[in-house]
Amino acid sequence: MRIRLVLPFLLAAHILTTGSSLGQINPGDIRDDLLNQFNASASKVVQLSEAIPAELYAWAPGEGVMSIATVYAHIARYNYMYLAENVGVAIPRGVEYANLEDLTNKDDIVTVLEESIEYARIAIRALSDDDLLRHTTLYGRDVAVWSVLVQLVSHMNEHVGQSVAYARINGVVPPWSS
Repeated sequence: MRIRLVLPFLLAAHILTTGSSLGQINPGDIRDDLLNQFNASASKVVQLSEAIPAELYAWAPGEGVMSIATVYAHIARYNYMYLAENVGVAIPRGVEYANLEDLTNKDDIVTVLEESIEYARIAIRALSDDDLLRHTTLYGRDVAVWSVLVQLVSHMNEHVGQSVAYARINGVVPPWSS
């Protein structure tokens, strides 16, 4: 559902910022725009993960709700998962993303978060125009690979917002907003 809602905004933004018409959109331009959005969100999530004190990583707003540690590990897990499972990008040797959300140590979590972001950046940059237009499955739907990238960015943004709320509740000001 999110992909269908985000796509018109992405296309409109691309057309407005580049002057392209719909018939002139290059898949590589969409990839580059999505990578720029991913990088902006990734920068925020890493800054915030570093700014939050280690003793707050176990904090959660309530029973059954993700802790701060789990949120950051969850982002890392999905950075790997979307590209591996839905796009077919090989995971680096030794990475097992299925259990990342079990991590609790701040240093381990920040490291795995940064590694997952770098993996995603490299993978996204390597996608050709043909790769972006190839079809795959995402949540049971037939979609183009570029729409998996939209989901990747949407997912990151959702949890950036969650992380900002968690930080502010705990008296931590996001570094980019001070």
